[in-house]
Amino acid sequence: MIRAVADTGTFVPRIPLGEWVDTAVDWVTATFDPVFDAIRAVFEALYDSLEWVLATPPFIVVALVLAALAFWAKGWKLGLGTLVGFGVIAGVDQWDNAMDTLALVLLATLVALVLGIPLGIWAARDDRVSRIVRPVLDFMQTMPAFVYLIPTVVIFLTGPVAGLVATVAFAIAPGVRLTELGIRQVDAEVVEAGRAFGATDGRILRQIQVPLALPTIMAGINQVILLSLSMVVVAGLVGAPGLGAEVVASFQRIDVALGAEAGLAVVLLAIYLDRVSSALADRAPVARALAATR
Repeated sequence: MIRAVADTGTFVPRIPLGEWVDTAVDWVTATFDPVFDAIRAVFEALYDSLEWVLATPPFIVVALVLAALAFWAKGWKLGLGTLVGFGVIAGVDQWDNAMDTLALVLLATLVALVLGIPLGIWAARDDRVSRIVRPVLDFMQTMPAFVYLIPTVVIFLTGPVAGLVATVAFAIAPGVRLTELGIRQVDAEVVEAGRAFGATDGRILRQIQVPLALPTIMAGINQVILLSLSMVVVAGLVGAPGLGAEVVASFQRIDVALGAEAGLAVVLLAIYLDRVSSALADRAPVARALAATR
């Protein structure tokens, strides 16, 4: 007891929390090693495929396709701005790194939404699940981003998969929260009207709750995308390819020029993802109806 008190320098005895977590991670790694190998293989295959789609075609082809998406989502101003922004990224020789980063962001966002949206719907429909999920999300959102990298490196070593898993864990929370919030905000009288006409719970969810909650769910998707981009850059510390690796390299070499070019490419990519995802949210029927009433 005296030694424990001396360890902390206070009257509070030393709590070996770090040793407990270390032991738990070692046990999980040893016990579920085949599962992690399978996850690593699947994620590597998905990332390689997506990266090939984005990086193999010539720059102008990919830029025009992404600009066409922006034009369809918002209009010619966003489409033209996209072409100019991507031209700047190519001009500072960061196009290949930007496509690596975009592949990681898209894949991490997809995984986070596949896991997060059903969990948010479940939490909205069951208060017991909500009471369990909320403190977990609070914990995840307040945890420093760098902490997510430690267990993922232990389990998945370095490379894109470690960065991908850490990004999913970091970015999933807004998808869960805003999905639950959107479902809960649907007018109870509308839901009761659906039940009065004999609709099942599944049909009420598909045809009433999700469509009405779509603007809020899309806001969550927007946040997941932007958090994924920020975490993918941090994941350059554990060998994730793309702009994050360039930022880390510029920091290690104190290379101001490289840091400025990679940082500018990150900003332009973030603007593109934010504007396009926000514009897609505005195209939802409920969002259009709300806009028409203003």
